[in-house]
Amino acid sequence: MTAWIILPVSLAAFSITGIWIVYAMAVMNHHVCPVENWSYNETCSEEKAERGFPKTCCTIQHIPLISKCGSFPPESCLFSLIGNVGAFMVVMVCLLRYAQIIEHSQHCWTNTSSLMCGFINAVGLVMVGNFQVDHAKTLHYVGAGVAFPAGMVFVCLQCVLTYRVAVTPLDYLMAHVRVALAIGSLIALVLSGAFFIHESFVLQHAAAICEWVFTVLILVFYGTFTYEFGSVTRDTLMAGIQRNLPLGGGASRELKAPGRSSTTSTQLNCMPENIAML
Repeated sequence: MTAWIILPVSLAAFSITGIWIVYAMAVMNHHVCPVENWSYNETCSEEKAERGFPKTCCTIQHIPLISKCGSFPPESCLFSLIGNVGAFMVVMVCLLRYAQIIEHSQHCWTNTSSLMCGFINAVGLVMVGNFQVDHAKTLHYVGAGVAFPAGMVFVCLQCVLTYRVAVTPLDYLMAHVRVALAIGSLIALVLSGAFFIHESFVLQHAAAICEWVFTVLILVFYGTFTYEFGSVTRDTLMAGIQRNLPLGGGASRELKAPGRSSTTSTQLNCMPENIAML
């Protein structure tokens, strides 16, 4: 079951690479301006820029926000694919992490809340990916307004859970790394929102950069679950399933109980049947 380590890495690598490819396509198709461009105009006349090269005259409509990069075809098709596949991977990561925390006898409201935030984040990603900002602005902003805060809350709760289940010095080091990523994400998210509400070209461009930083940091955070997913076993999956079955709340705690093997648990579960046969 150690193959699960591929999932978080795939989520981070696929999503980060994908959105940068979308950005490159949008720049080459003159749908947005390059990130390094800080000069904007009120209006632009029809320019005859050579195809395959970035725009030279940019307006506020060409600021390279992630959503703007995925507004028009052909890059919008790839943007939708990334949103849908990424949302599915997020759900899988959240479910495995939820079961893994339960396996450590740490079932609590923090773990459940983290799972719910992960699901809400995934729903928001689907909306952002499938409702482009220039064609379905309201739904797109609703999705972004759901996905970004939910993703931020998820990483904060996971920082708490990482410290709770930490045992070795390496576990605590990973917790420190996640706290650093969470703090960076929070700062980028707050600055992005603060800059975005202004009409200044410079602040709008700064908001776009902060949005990119936030997205990349969150995806890197998801990628760090590779550290724990190497120990995912069948018992881990059963812990999550049994916890959500009727009268199954205590079953997960027996899976990793000290001095008790799975064979012993099976014998105990079969004991009432043996008595009945007698």
